[in-house]
Formats: sequence, structure tokens, C-alpha cells
Amino acid sequence: MSNIDKPLMTFNSHIEGKNAEVAIYADRIEWGRQGRMGAGSKLALGAMTMGISLAKTGVRRSGDSEMIPVKSISSVVVERDGLRQKVKVVCSGNTIDFRCSREEAEKVKTLLTDLMLGRHPSQSLPAAASPTPQPAPVAAERAGADVADQLAKLAEMRTSGLLTDDEFAAAKARLLGQ
Repeated sequence: MSNIDKPLMTFNSHIEGKNAEVAIYADRIEWGRQGRMGAGSKLALGAMTMGISLAKTGVRRSGDSEMIPVKSISSVVVERDGLRQKVKVVCSGNTIDFRCSREEAEKVKTLLTDLMLGRHPSQSLPAAASPTPQPAPVAAERAGADVADQLAKLAEMRTSGLLTDDEFAAAKARLLGQ
């Protein structure tokens, strides 16, 4: 499983009148809301209302899920909401309120702020990725080296991504004395 598929944080919330399980990933927030009635309760209510409620809502358990990309979040604010806290996530054209405990609210705000600003460790480059090394200067100590071998090495470095096309052209020109 890649890190992008592993939640950085999960918590339970109350969103728009329904309980929800919220998961924060490096690139998105996802949550699923469930209705209060299961399929059995809906069948019983349908029998009591002579099928009118079933015709309206069906037998399936009501629920839905939503997602917000982190890059679309413009601000995160924590507000008091009775005895609990409310994390307001503002994104393009929408505001979602996640109700949770005070401790969770502060953790959610900090995590989302770090993700928005690109400073969360999950967003850093892998350790193997390092700055592109500069090609070694072609100097007198390389004068005796075979030019064809040097050109082949430069081509390999360009193919593997260690050199950009411009760096390759400059090293090739130095090697050929141009």
C-alpha cells in the first residue's frame, strides 16, 4: 500500500446531521455518512406506513461519501460548538463543518494546515531523490580518456535523469572542445 492510500488521521464526526467517519490523507479528506436507519428498520417502517416510506427511500441503508482535495482547501478554522469543537474547512464554493473533540480539532487543524502549506513529512521527496549532480568538469586529467566512452557515460546520465538536456549539451561541448 502506498503512503497516499494510508490515512494520516481518522476520526468520527457529526456532519450535516449524520455521523461520519473521516479520513485525512496526504492529498485529500474523505468521509462517509450513514443514515440512522438500517435496512431492517426501514422494512419495519415500510410495513407500518403501508409501503409509502419504502417507495420514497428504498430499502438500502442511506449513506453517502464525499472527498475534498487538499489543494482546494483555502482555510481551516476551529470554533466552539457547544461542548464540542467544530473544524470549518473552507474550499472553493463550499464549507464543511467537522464536529469533534477539542484535542481532535486542534490535531485536524494542524494536520490540514501543514498539508495545505506543503510542509507535512508525507509530502517531502523520497530520500533517494537528491539534487541533480553537476557533470564533472572535463579537464586535463581526462585528456587521455577515450572521448567516445565519456560521451556514452554522459548519454547514460541524461537517460537516467541525472543530467538535463542542457547539462548534457554543455558537458558534451566541453568534452569535444567546442
